[in-house]
Amino acid sequence: MFSQHNKPLIMGILNVTPDSFSDGGKFTGVAAALQQARQMLADGVDIIDIGGESTRPGSDPVSATEQQQRVIPVIKAIRQHSDVLISIDTTSSEVAKAALDAGANIINDVSAGRDDAAILTLAAHSNTPIILMHSKGTPKTMQDNPYYEDVVQEVIDSLQASINAALAAGVNKANIAIDPGIGFGKRKQDNLDLLAHLDTLVALGFPVLLGTSRKRFMGAICAVSEPSELVTATAVTTALGVMAGVQLFRVHDVKENRQAADVAWAIKHSG
Repeated sequence: MFSQHNKPLIMGILNVTPDSFSDGGKFTGVAAALQQARQMLADGVDIIDIGGESTRPGSDPVSATEQQQRVIPVIKAIRQHSDVLISIDTTSSEVAKAALDAGANIINDVSAGRDDAAILTLAAHSNTPIILMHSKGTPKTMQDNPYYEDVVQEVIDSLQASINAALAAGVNKANIAIDPGIGFGKRKQDNLDLLAHLDTLVALGFPVLLGTSRKRFMGAICAVSEPSELVTATAVTTALGVMAGVQLFRVHDVKENRQAADVAWAIKHSG
């Protein structure tokens, strides 16, 4: 699925959670979530990423049952109105299976199969694209003094291990995308180092997803504490990502990042 697209894909974040770091509680009802999905479609979204469990630093896990109660009605509601690609943001094979049955098309697993290896088997047997992200620790503990000797190489090695596990489970190579996990068990400098070497990740030969949207490390640079004020900063990373060969961008603000990606793509391919 990912390899069929050349232009960058914009993945809009739709958190149907009460506690996500930037938009928690805003889209917990089906009506509010559907309205937000319609706005994303109007703004040029390619994929809507629906999650029922916050992965912000310090967050607690949410049961598979509760995740399903949050996400399945939203997926079904969107499916009644649009055939847009939908990804399910979960580490649970049970939630992923229910989401696929309800009409989702992609699995987005921030644990890359480490939390629930059955999610890799599910992706293999259902021939479903899966995004494998690098993270260190759990959301509850990941920002408790993370440390790397060489963050770029360590993330690459970890992602390669996740890729190998997915392939061993039978996942089609063409169905795998990778995500360096900006902000997931990373210090500010680690995030900057990864962003400066996105081309190295792209060179692994798999579509790369970048998720910097409204994240705290940019707030530290810009002296901003309110995540919603980091729209421009996020769009800058999107443009830089396009120039480095990144293919997917997971964002809260679809319109602004769609513009950034399209302009960067036009510049990159102007010659």
